[in-house]
Amino acid sequence: MSGRPSKIVIATVAVFVTLLGMMAVVVGLLFDEPTALHGGAIALIVGVCGFVVMLNVADKRDA
Repeated sequence: MSGRPSKIVIATVAVFVTLLGMMAVVVGLLFDEPTALHGGAIALIVGVCGFVVMLNVADKRDA
């Protein structure tokens, strides 16, 4: 039970990284900034993967 809250916290951080990545992608597209676009895309992918992995690992251990 002690490992579960830390996974939820990491999943929450991953969601905020995803939101930050989405914002960076939009800024990169609007202002034609390739660095913001690429960095935002990487943050978006990492955030989504982190969120999915953390919730799947927690789900498999509970079952």
